Amino acid sequence: MPRFAANLSLMYTEHDFLDRFAAAARDGFQGVEFLFPYEHPAAEIRRRLDDNGLVQALFNAPPGDWTAGERGTAALPGREAEFRAGFARALDYASVIGNDRLHVMAGLVPAGAERARCLAVYRENLAHAAAAAAAHGITVLIEPINTRDMPGYLLNRQDEAQAIRREIGAANLQVQFDCYHCQIVEGDLAKKLERDIGGIGHIQIAGVPDRHEPDLGELNYPYLFDVIDRLGYAGWIGCEYRPRAGTSAGLGWLRAYLAR
Repeated sequence: MPRFAANLSLMYTEHDFLDRFAAAARDGFQGVEFLFPYEHPAAEIRRRLDDNGLVQALFNAPPGDWTAGERGTAALPGREAEFRAGFARALDYASVIGNDRLHVMAGLVPAGAERARCLAVYRENLAHAAAAAAAHGITVLIEPINTRDMPGYLLNRQDEAQAIRREIGAANLQVQFDCYHCQIVEGDLAKKLERDIGGIGHIQIAGVPDRHEPDLGELNYPYLFDVIDRLGYAGWIGCEYRPRAGTSAGLGWLRAYLAR
């Protein structure tokens, strides 16, 4: 049966961030994920995890200036030192929080920049990150993101992400398979999961097209969960969706699985 992790950046937003851990545990979640921890001391986040019997599935390395619209620096020429310093900070946090997955965001291709140059910088930074993370037993994740929600993002397709993973050749570099993003850009999710499962290090879900609960919209998640189980995936499935009308009220889909 899948192991579900609540995404505390999108879910339980009716609570202050540090109170979302307890709310997720009360609803039956055993794991959590979120975008960024850096506004809070790592030790305080670890305390909230321990107090509520939760496992941290992953979080993201620093993305640059998020409020100004930046969505990662790993592929931005001239920002290499900033990226590497930020990744070192993420490793420091992970050493306290206890997660073994870190997502590295590529970034938006700058106006006038050559895509080939951005890809070269991306590969160099990912190789650096994977080597640094290996010493800590941590896997680095890269994620294709759809062009509707994040226009201009460097990485959009699963096959492209898997090709980059193979080119770099680090055992601890894998792809984050977000069903929501993949459905919008490509579709054919079951076949892509079957094709790429050996290189997938984390899975995320949301309803399509509105990014609400996974029992809303065009995707048949019970079928996909059976596919994921059949393929032997043992990692977390992150629930990265925006509840339509209150997080706990929309968890009928989860209660059905917990009752099995």
